[in-house]
Parts: sequence; C-alpha cells; structure tokens
Amino acid sequence: MSKIPNGHEIIQLFEQFSPKSYALEGDKIGLQVGTLNKKIYNIMITLDILDEVIDEAIEKKVDLIIAHHPPIFRPIKNLITDTTYGKMIEKCIKHDIALYAAHTNLDVTHGGVNDLLAQALKLTDTKVLVPTMNKQLVKLVVFVPKDNENAVREALGNAGAGHIGNYSHCTFATAGEGSFLPLEGTNPYIGQVGKVEYVDEVRLETIFPKELERQVISAMKKAHPYEEVAYDLYHLEQDGEQLGLGRIGKLEREMTLHEFAEFVKTALEVERVRVVGKKDSIICKVAVLGGDGNKYIQQAKFQGADVYVTGDLYFHVAHDAMMLGLNVVDPGHHAEKVMIKGVADKMSALVTEKNYEVNIIESEVNTNPFTFI
Repeated sequence: MSKIPNGHEIIQLFEQFSPKSYALEGDKIGLQVGTLNKKIYNIMITLDILDEVIDEAIEKKVDLIIAHHPPIFRPIKNLITDTTYGKMIEKCIKHDIALYAAHTNLDVTHGGVNDLLAQALKLTDTKVLVPTMNKQLVKLVVFVPKDNENAVREALGNAGAGHIGNYSHCTFATAGEGSFLPLEGTNPYIGQVGKVEYVDEVRLETIFPKELERQVISAMKKAHPYEEVAYDLYHLEQDGEQLGLGRIGKLEREMTLHEFAEFVKTALEVERVRVVGKKDSIICKVAVLGGDGNKYIQQAKFQGADVYVTGDLYFHVAHDAMMLGLNVVDPGHHAEKVMIKGVADKMSALVTEKNYEVNIIESEVNTNPFTFI
C-alpha cells in the first residue's frame, strides 16, 4: 500500500544518498526555508533557486525544492520583501514551499554531480580527483540461529553492509552454541519461559560505512527471529572508501583538444566552451570538477590529466595552467545542471522502493545567467 510521506521521510531518503557528513566544512547545506513537518506530494529538483524557479514551483504545486546551490549562502542582514530576493523568500513562505540545499555533499557522493559529469563525458576507470575524506567503517557481529543465517545475511547485504570493492554481501560466519533463559513476560522464538535454552547459532560478521548504521541495524532486526537481538558494533581504525571532489578517468578513444572541446559541448549541452591549450594536443586522460575548480589545477596535473574540465576559470589561473602544460576546457558553472535529471532519477527510484506516493519534478527553468552574442 502506498504512503504519502512527510518532509523528514523524504530528506532521510535523500541523505542516505547524499549524507550531510560528506559536505566540506562551513558549507551551507540542509533545510534553509520552511518546514519538513508536513506531507509532501510534489518535489522539484533544481540547480539554482531563483524567482522564476519559485514561480514554476508555485504553478506545479511543489511542496519541497531540493537545490544544488544554496539560496542562503552568505549571512542575511535583513529580509526586505521589496527586493527580488526578499520577494522570493516571501513567496516560499506564503505558499508553504520548503527549500533544501545539498551542495558539496552532492558533489562528493557516489552518483552525485561529479560522477554525473564523468558519466556524461563517458569516462572509464574513474577515481576521486581531490580526496576530502574516508568513510568511517563499522564492524557488526550478530548471533543468529543456524536456520535463519541466510535470511539475516541477505537482509544485511541488501541494506548496504558487506560491500568491499566490487563485491557485495561479504560476511564471515562461525558456528557455536548460544544459551539464554527466558524470564517472565517474554515471548521467546525458541524455548520456554523459566528454562535455559541451548541453540545452534552462527556468529555472523560484516562491515558497513558509519552513515548506513541506522538502516543496516533496522534491516538486521527485521530479519532476525529473536525478540531481543544480541549484536556488537566495533568502530574500525582502518580507512574506508575514499571520497572527494572531482573525478579523473580515461576517454573511450583518443581525441585532439579541439575534438574534445566539441565533444564537451555536446555531452554537457552547452553552447560554448573556453579552451586553454594547443588545439592539436592529444587527450586521453580527463579530470573533471563541477562548478568552480580553480583551486585544483595542481591536483589535475599531478594525477596525469591531459585536460581539466571545470567552470569559472580565472584569467591568471589559465596562465598557471599554461605554464603547467595542462589543457583546460571551461563549459561554465551551469554545466552542473546534469544534477537535475540525475538527482530526479535517484529520488524516483528511492521513493518507489519505499512505496511513497510522491511526484518528482525536474525544473525546466534555465538558470544560466550568461548568454552568448
């Protein structure tokens, strides 16, 4: 049976995909306007929040907007509704539209902005360009009756536990004997109240990233037959999967810089690109970083990129890239619009899995402030 979710349930789903903990320090993310204490019927995904986007949301009866660029990024000294910005926020409040922002956490996460850009450019063998963190790993040990081992193992794997490299559902099991004494008021799955019971059990072990703890434990308890589940959690010192900004990978085929620039225009659906480098340079390895990537030209060069695809390239940074011998293609900051369809597709899959009755809408407003003449 389908369910109309509230805002907290929707954001909980979204943050399983793009956890707040992935964001860079000081980033302005999360709920910025409105409330999540309401039913959500329509969600709109957008790159930016502008007045025209709010008008679109009002027309489409949107309850929640998920944006990549935070509408409140700098401290607000006042909120005057005679200004365009003030009117925009006023419209949100009057029409009960909540605004939620996922910025660098959406850049970093798997399937986020940088993975979507790399996929659009058809890069293979991709890895993180600028590491920002390692996932904290947790080891789970749970004691399960032998007959229920496979059911619990499957539930843990389906919840995201046991992923190691390109393998999933990784566990280790040790056979043993468990014992317990059901006391008055209990309803034991095995045994009788007041009598010590001895059971053939399995010590089942697996690992998972810290951010999945709630869903892994919940899945384990639902699959486990016991009224009281015996389990242990160990926070591991070893580093988990590396996360970070940007991606670097290989092109499907070798191109000249001129050919690659034309390819970028088509792949990222942009009208123009700015190019630094010799047009006949050979391009095999590509670094890409959504948004403003001026800080990271050294990392792109150090990791062996033949070209760096990023937006908002500064004049003097372009000179620096030339001196490094690094080609650059700048498709503009708005190339991050790939996140609209990417996030909409991801959220559609997540709400369908939970059987939530909610519509996911892709914003159709062009928020690029630049035109070419």
